[in-house]
Amino acid sequence: MYDGTSRPPLFSPARRRRSPRAAAVTAALSAVLLLTAGCGASQDTARSAEPAASSLEGFPLTVDNCGVRTTYDKPPSRVVTIHQHPAELMLALGLKDRMVGTAFPDSAVLPELRKDYAAVPELAKREPSFETVLEAEPDLVYGGYGSAFAEKEGRSRKAFADAGIDTHLNREYCGRKRVTMEDTYEEIRTVGRIFGVPDRADELVADLKSRVGEAAAAVEDEPGVSVFVYDSGDRTAFTAGGRSLGTELIRLAGGRNVFADLDDVFGDVSWEQVVARKPEVIAVYDYAGAGSVEQKKEFLLSRPALADVPAVKNKRFVVLPLTATLVGIRSAYAVEDLARGLHPESFR
Repeated sequence: MYDGTSRPPLFSPARRRRSPRAAAVTAALSAVLLLTAGCGASQDTARSAEPAASSLEGFPLTVDNCGVRTTYDKPPSRVVTIHQHPAELMLALGLKDRMVGTAFPDSAVLPELRKDYAAVPELAKREPSFETVLEAEPDLVYGGYGSAFAEKEGRSRKAFADAGIDTHLNREYCGRKRVTMEDTYEEIRTVGRIFGVPDRADELVADLKSRVGEAAAAVEDEPGVSVFVYDSGDRTAFTAGGRSLGTELIRLAGGRNVFADLDDVFGDVSWEQVVARKPEVIAVYDYAGAGSVEQKKEFLLSRPALADVPAVKNKRFVVLPLTATLVGIRSAYAVEDLARGLHPESFR
């Protein structure tokens, strides 16, 4: 499974597996940001300890996260997020005041969160060093990709634990067989419990579920459209496989990932395979460091071998920020964007 290491350039001759906008957040999400902190019983991966041990309802709270068990006596108050999607999730829950640093922005920030995001100190353009994180004096580090806690870079979860700092990793990188929208919803609920704002989390989940449901209902009677995800690559195509959340987003939007049989989150396929599967639409993933969307489109349109692929012949492209295809607040909006691109007639 892709562990979130740095992505190679767009036209890299040698590629390996690795991990590392959507519509604007609705008025309902803005309302979530104003809700006061709620409290609720933890469940599944987050389980409350005996309430008599604390005056804070819901604490102590024990969370099992990707094989690491952490007990929180109180909500964290100084958090560093590594990667953009955990930062946006926290901001959507109204937790800006708990954030002392973030790092590795890879997409334009959602308009409604842009001001708050800009107020959080940026520690690094990519993953910060262990020492840089320590300088921010966090009590929790929340990582988006597995690379947030790369042992070879000195940022292992054990290293942070030894320094007295708790860690949380996005559940997408817990080695699951397949990532679904339920992972998105549970990630939000778990973070809500950790920070003592479960009501805000429930409200946000309800809003995102409603948006997904509306988009899926709009296209449920339409014939499925075959989709090829183009992340990057020239000699081979780096694409989303069957374990990726992207595959479920395509399904919910009334499509079918032509490489859903690829047993990985991401992987390389040959251009001959792309031609043979005749995708009707190409979903282009947009993120920093892999060439612009226009460069990717120009590359695909210029390859003679792809000339007869329906998506290329008809110039049918849907652009998605990479952050919209990850476990975070944007994935629900990506369903609507995809649905509009696959079935525009359903939204006229």
